[in-house]
Amino acid sequence: MKNTIAIGVTDLSFHHVTASLVTHVLTDMGFEVTRHYAPHQDNFAQLKSGSVDMLSSAWLPSSHGIYKEDVETVQPLLELGLHYEPYALWGVPDYVPEQAVSQVSDLLKPDVIAKMGHDIQGINPGAGISRFSKEMMEAYGLSNAGYRFHTGSEEDCFGTYERAVAEQKWVVVPLWKPQFLHYKYVIREIKEPKGLLGIVDRAVLLLREDRAHLFTREQLEKLDNLRFSNEIIAALDYQVCREGKALDGVTRAWLDAQA
Repeated sequence: MKNTIAIGVTDLSFHHVTASLVTHVLTDMGFEVTRHYAPHQDNFAQLKSGSVDMLSSAWLPSSHGIYKEDVETVQPLLELGLHYEPYALWGVPDYVPEQAVSQVSDLLKPDVIAKMGHDIQGINPGAGISRFSKEMMEAYGLSNAGYRFHTGSEEDCFGTYERAVAEQKWVVVPLWKPQFLHYKYVIREIKEPKGLLGIVDRAVLLLREDRAHLFTREQLEKLDNLRFSNEIIAALDYQVCREGKALDGVTRAWLDAQA
């Protein structure tokens, strides 16, 4: 009888991609794998309660460190692998001149206010980029200047950006790497000198220490040796989200090509 591994997956498309890659690796080891999709905080809450054995992927230390610390009040965690090196950013389309907008404070220039869309569309409120963006709105006086930050779904965020680009409108997108928009569009990061967007994180697989006995030392080493990249995840994410390909087929094909 196969051991079953429950993996918690943060319910965003690029996390789906990484979790699918990990699922194939676990399946190849002989495990039955179930994936449980949930928003950021709920995903970590499931890890804390033990309803999932592992979580893909935690961004440490900036974006998800507070959630990891909460889990570790009841259960130590093992960090495995380096899936990619993510970071949060605010970006503008490459047709917005750099001399006009090179850093966040430039959004306060009267000529930029006149051209830039005032609605800044983010994703769900539990995401690190959403927490960081809310802080930036106040720290830079953007709310007082008429800008508004909104949380919403992935498609709210990405669709808003794609529609603006199709019409060559000026827009700010609160984003991160890896994300599939970077595969198609040149999105220019704008400088954020106050450091409110956090640092470059490490995206890792988290395993409850009390579930480590389910794996051999060799299996844990294999999981710890998994290495992807921002570019790989963005490219696979694009195939799924914009080319309509099946998630597990895309990731299986990529893994097979590396063998």
